[in-house]
Amino acid sequence: MAKQLFGTDGIRGVAGEYPLDPATVFAFGVALGRDAVGAQAGAEILIGADTRESGPWIAEMVAGGLEQAGARARYAGVITTPGVAYLTRTGPFLAGVMISASHNPYRDNGIKVFGHSGFKLPDAEEHAIEQEIFRLLAAGVAPRPAKLTADPSLDRQYLAYLVSTAAVRFDGVKLAIDCGNGASYRLAPDLFRQLGAETATLCAEPNGRNINLDCGALDLKGLRQAVIEQQADFGVAFDGDADRAIFVARSGKIVDGDAAMLISARALHAAGHLTGDTLVATVMSNLGLERALERDGIHMVRTPVGDKYVLEEMVRRGAALGGEQSGHVIFREYATTGDGLLTALRIFEIAGRAGRGLDELTADLCVYPQRLVNVRVRDKKGLTELPSVAREIARVEQAFGGAGRVLVRFSGTEPLARVMVEGPDMEQVETFSARIAEAIRREMGA
Repeated sequence: MAKQLFGTDGIRGVAGEYPLDPATVFAFGVALGRDAVGAQAGAEILIGADTRESGPWIAEMVAGGLEQAGARARYAGVITTPGVAYLTRTGPFLAGVMISASHNPYRDNGIKVFGHSGFKLPDAEEHAIEQEIFRLLAAGVAPRPAKLTADPSLDRQYLAYLVSTAAVRFDGVKLAIDCGNGASYRLAPDLFRQLGAETATLCAEPNGRNINLDCGALDLKGLRQAVIEQQADFGVAFDGDADRAIFVARSGKIVDGDAAMLISARALHAAGHLTGDTLVATVMSNLGLERALERDGIHMVRTPVGDKYVLEEMVRRGAALGGEQSGHVIFREYATTGDGLLTALRIFEIAGRAGRGLDELTADLCVYPQRLVNVRVRDKKGLTELPSVAREIARVEQAFGGAGRVLVRFSGTEPLARVMVEGPDMEQVETFSARIAEAIRREMGA
């Protein structure tokens, strides 16, 4: 049976509304607590949050549910998602909960769950927790929040770990850092200052409502301007929970997750550390990345969208590197999830050792024109059930003749069909994506 609450990245919605209303959040805490206590009496669960104004009350509702189930909650306060994953797998915690909606606006929030392994929960366990939540709601569970006090030692432990992975210092390097008014607002500047870099920090004054607002990994205008005006060697922007990073080269060129994976894969391959000469990416990664990797004898494997699925395939293959175009990059030697701060460390290290900037390291990456169209839909019928849509997709694929790609999928968190068309000619890409989107709109548009 398909999951109803958990999407590709946990439970997400508008804070205060179902499924992030107090009763459902509390029921989640009870369900997770029962699951944990069933495995270990008195289990301790870590909770962290980004900077949204709804984070504290959601964390307290989760903690109240955990305590009712006989589990104990420990609160890290504001910390990144990969920070929660690291602390969960290295500490005494049976599970970790991150309160965040990643790159979404402040009104949204979400709940991500990690097991003690540091991996996000498997689908079967998420489904079991969902069923317990529904049982509790049907029984009329009464939400009772638990007061929480943040333990300031926890994010320091994570920061110390990041510093310990650094193989070089960044003395004399000038960095522009956009924290997106999110979870990295203290950690990112501290990390690179400890390693000797000169930092110019942007958007590090969260007020609960300005997370991701005209800044961060999805809006690079401010960072790009800062890099150029201040002649910074590198720029990096993080999203709200800092599990992704997007870079700006000295010239102002945007360096996305695909380019970061190319830089990293080549460095690991040259050092003999790219297991199986394989990079794991998603269906959204650009054909240009695949072609560039092929020239270096590196094979790219694609998965469905979601770093969870990238990681599952990495584990299956024993791969060392994987990620997404959006900026999630997973270095399995160091982490079990995408980590923006860790990615920035690795990218800046590679550039420093090579004595080259991001412009030079990505100069031969030819990015194919790509168009993504979102179509709001009434429901999420299988596209194979819609002959007119299937025919339009087939026509486009035939016209490309292997020189382009078509991907049509449903969003895991919103009532949207996403149409992605990629090929060598932008005009053709625009025309084909519009045709497929219109066919979907006719059949199931909201």
